[in-house]
Amino acid sequence: MRKLGAAAAAVAGMAMLSAPASAETFITIGTGGQTGVYYQVGGAVCKLVNRGTAEHDIKCTHTTGGSVDNINGIRNGDLDFGVAQSDWQYHAYNGTRDDVFPDGAFEELRAVFSVHPEPFTVVARADSGITTFEDLKGKRVNVGNPGSGQRATMEVVMDKMGWTMDDFALASELKSAEQSAALCDNKIDAFVFVVGHPAGSIEEAATTCDVTFATVKNDAIDELVANNPFYAYATIPAGMYRGQDEDVTVFGVGATFVSSTNTSDDVVYEVVKAVFENFDRFRRLHPAFANLQKDKMIKDNLSAPLHEGAKKYYQEAGLM
Repeated sequence: MRKLGAAAAAVAGMAMLSAPASAETFITIGTGGQTGVYYQVGGAVCKLVNRGTAEHDIKCTHTTGGSVDNINGIRNGDLDFGVAQSDWQYHAYNGTRDDVFPDGAFEELRAVFSVHPEPFTVVARADSGITTFEDLKGKRVNVGNPGSGQRATMEVVMDKMGWTMDDFALASELKSAEQSAALCDNKIDAFVFVVGHPAGSIEEAATTCDVTFATVKNDAIDELVANNPFYAYATIPAGMYRGQDEDVTVFGVGATFVSSTNTSDDVVYEVVKAVFENFDRFRRLHPAFANLQKDKMIKDNLSAPLHEGAKKYYQEAGLM
């Protein structure tokens, strides 16, 4: 009996050794420049996901990019999730901007949740004479780096205004992390930025040199807002930044968190669960998240279908 017991134990031990350990799943989130809020979104989501790695075996990292790059990264399999402006989510899913998404409609794109509002913001040197968007004509303007949401949205506005890059004295393509230093070093007169507020890049500019914020409202913008459900007028409240004494009227979009059908339902479920079951902690991770509401995050600014993994969690949590 003792020999049989030892043999059985040996077989059991060998079985345990040969059984595969629980495999870890690594996910990557595409965000934006390190001074913008997209980077903070990715960092916040990863922080909450990684707190629960022992339970779900998912490890999360995030990288920089921008709305368009993030959607393309999800499409080609380099990314599992990404942060993207609501307008580019719409165009990617519906295939309505083949100049930006030449591969056609990205029908596998899926919405996960929306995040913060993103006003289209024009920050100018106080001595530039720029007080409205129209004043940018003939000035040195950072239009954003190719692949970023700010660049793509700027091109939409320029097209509506009938402008080309030749209408600027200089059209620079700096990344968001570089534009504040360029402004205060007098290398540019203004930069445009589609971003949640307060934004580190803009705070850097406002504390380093004297800046002003231009209004973005005219007949062309009225038409854009009226004809596109993903745009809306927005206000940058007075006192948000040094030297900003009055409310500033602009238009804007919403930041959204997206994935695709190639990311498993289980992974999306666990990512959503990590955020929504630690919601107060999530909202404290950046001032732009402070006023988020769960019921609005699962429907506002989402033009692609909800991912099945996200839908499963929302239904279980009684949110839909």
